[in-house]
Amino acid sequence: MVSVTVSPAGRPISIARGLPSQLDIPGKQLEDATVGDVKVAIAKKFRKFYPARQRITLKDSKVVLHDEVKLADAGVVDGGELSVKDLGHQISWKTVFLIEYAGPLVIHPILYYFPNLLWGGPVYHSMLQRFVYAFVMIHFAKRELETLFVHRFSHDTMPIMNIFKNSAHYHLGSGLFLALSIYGPQYSAMSPYVRGTSRNDPLFIWACTAVWAFAEVSNLITHINLSNLRPAGTRKRAIPQGYGFSLVSFPNYFFESLGWLSIAYMTGSWTAYGFFFISTGQMYLWAAKKHVAYKKEFGSAYPKQRKAMFPFIA
Repeated sequence: MVSVTVSPAGRPISIARGLPSQLDIPGKQLEDATVGDVKVAIAKKFRKFYPARQRITLKDSKVVLHDEVKLADAGVVDGGELSVKDLGHQISWKTVFLIEYAGPLVIHPILYYFPNLLWGGPVYHSMLQRFVYAFVMIHFAKRELETLFVHRFSHDTMPIMNIFKNSAHYHLGSGLFLALSIYGPQYSAMSPYVRGTSRNDPLFIWACTAVWAFAEVSNLITHINLSNLRPAGTRKRAIPQGYGFSLVSFPNYFFESLGWLSIAYMTGSWTAYGFFFISTGQMYLWAAKKHVAYKKEFGSAYPKQRKAMFPFIA
C-alpha cells in the first residue's frame, strides 16, 4: 500500500475541507501507483471532488501531472506530498463539441424553411441559397459524426462555463448571423443581386462547390489521420504524417478555412467573410501555439520545413 499527503494548491477547497490529508492507495506499490490512483483516492474521501475536477501537481510546482504518470516517475516517495487544485464543475469535450455543432443544424433549417417568421412572407430560394444551405448542413453533420466516431481528445473535460463561450462562435457566427444574411430576399431567386450575375450562374456555383467539397473531404482525411496517431484510451503523441502534413502542422485548420472561404466568395456576403476571418484567425492562433509545442516536444525530429497552418507562409 502507498500513502501520500495531499494539500490544496492555494486557497482551501470548499468541497474538500479535510485537506491536507494523508491518503492511502491500497493494493498498489510505489512503482505502479499513478496520479489517477491518487485522484480516485481523493474522490473516495470527498465525494463531490470527482477526478475530472482535480489538477494534481508536485508540492510547490505548477507542472501538471497527468493521470497515467506513475508516482515514482514523478519523483514522489511513499508518504510524499502532492498538491491539488479544484478546476470547478466540468463537462466532457465530446459533449461540448456536440452542443456547439448542433446549433447551426437547428438554426439554419428554421430560417430556411420558415422565412415568414422574419421576412413576413415566402422567399423563393435561388440555386445559391439551396447550395449554401446544403453546405452548412453537411459540414456540421460531418462535425457531429467526427465528434462521435473520429476525434480522440487530449483532455477529457473542460470547465462547464466554457460551453457558452465556445457555443456562441458557432450558434451566432455560422448559425444565426450567417442564416440571416443568406436566406433572406436579398439572395432569393428574384433578387437583382442574384439574377443576371455570377451568383445565378451554375458554372460559378459548381466551381465553388468543387472547392468546398475538396476542402471538406481533405479536412475529414486529416482528422482521421490525426485520430489514428493516438491509440484508443491513451494520450500518446506522435509526429503527424500523411495527407497535408508534409506542408503544415495543422492542415485540418487550413482545409476548414478554405471551406468557409468558398462560401464567402460564392455569396459575397460580408457576414460570411466576417465569420471566415474570425474563425481563420482563431484557428491560426491555435495552430501557431500547437506548432511551437510540437517543435519543443520532438526537437530536431520535427520537420523543419513545415509551417503552422498556411503552406509556405506561416
